[in-house]
Amino acid sequence: MFAFDSSPSSPHETTVKKPSHGNESYIALVWRRLRRSWTGMMGLVLVVLLIVMAIFADFFAPMDPKATDVGFAPPQVMSFHDKDGNFVFRPRVYALADSEELDPITFQPIVGPDYDNPRYLGFFVKGAEYKLFGLIPANRHFFGSIDGEPVHFLGTDKFGRDVLSRAIIGSRISLMIALTVVFIVTLVGTTVGMVSGYFGGTFDIWVQRFVELVLAFPQLPLYLALTSLIPVTAPTNVFLAFVIIVMSALGWAQMSREVRGKTLALARIDYVRAAMAVGASDRRIIFQHIFPNVMSHVIVAVTLHIPSVVLLESFLGFLGFAVKPPLISWGLMLQDTANYSVIGTYPWILAPVGFVLVTVFAFNALGDGLRDAVDPY
Repeated sequence: MFAFDSSPSSPHETTVKKPSHGNESYIALVWRRLRRSWTGMMGLVLVVLLIVMAIFADFFAPMDPKATDVGFAPPQVMSFHDKDGNFVFRPRVYALADSEELDPITFQPIVGPDYDNPRYLGFFVKGAEYKLFGLIPANRHFFGSIDGEPVHFLGTDKFGRDVLSRAIIGSRISLMIALTVVFIVTLVGTTVGMVSGYFGGTFDIWVQRFVELVLAFPQLPLYLALTSLIPVTAPTNVFLAFVIIVMSALGWAQMSREVRGKTLALARIDYVRAAMAVGASDRRIIFQHIFPNVMSHVIVAVTLHIPSVVLLESFLGFLGFAVKPPLISWGLMLQDTANYSVIGTYPWILAPVGFVLVTVFAFNALGDGLRDAVDPY
């Protein structure tokens, strides 16, 4: 008998290794492609930061959002210079104070920076007390003045409330409404779309006529009509829940139509027909064979639907049909911008628009990156 030596014939012979990503899972393949998209990764980072900011809003807000100071005070700019103009390493802001000089036109005291009393800034400073997650008492804030004096990085509104703190706290309500609405829309729309597309026949015809009826309604007038039915004296939680229900009831139909189209295509694939042939139940086929293949489209649709809900909430809040005080949202804060003269004189009250734009950009960029990463696989 002959024995064959499987060792290399020469010391210089090398073995060729197969690519390590040949056996990667679907999620690993999508993640590897998503990392190549700088816009998708930027959107992912911004989305994570927005969610963290909303969860720990009280910690990141430098002041109590309900505390009042001077109304319509301009933003205080962080400075690294003392009153003599010398560079210093300790950051500070200079509060506004009335000087002894009078304006020659209005004869009012000229308001300017108080260089004699700087307010030093720092991280993890003590400030207004709050309850973390509504349970744990705390008074530490991510940044602010060391001595606890008011600091307004984005100015104040007409009641003297800090705009930056209110915008950070408002992110909690705005993102909560958007995420809750999208969750309900996705749950209802995906279920109705898969069931309708899978069973087909008369059942599918009647379901799609109902979906078309929902899509035929002009949504904006219907939003205003439904939200106006709530009494003014209703509790804030009831009002907020009703707004979420109205948005969800009018938003699930489009998701259902998209999922139905994907289900109709998947129901004709060989492995689904094989599952039917061996006697698999409809529930098993829908949730174990069709649902995993629909999820890639649903995830992308969710990331692209969240910005539209944020914009809708901001618009309804601006009109006074979304959130009522004492709750805070970006749309509610924009009610102060209804007057053009106010915007021209106090432009910093448009700061919530920046938060809305960043949120819309973040979720749209993440959705575009996920769509490009999901499509090839």
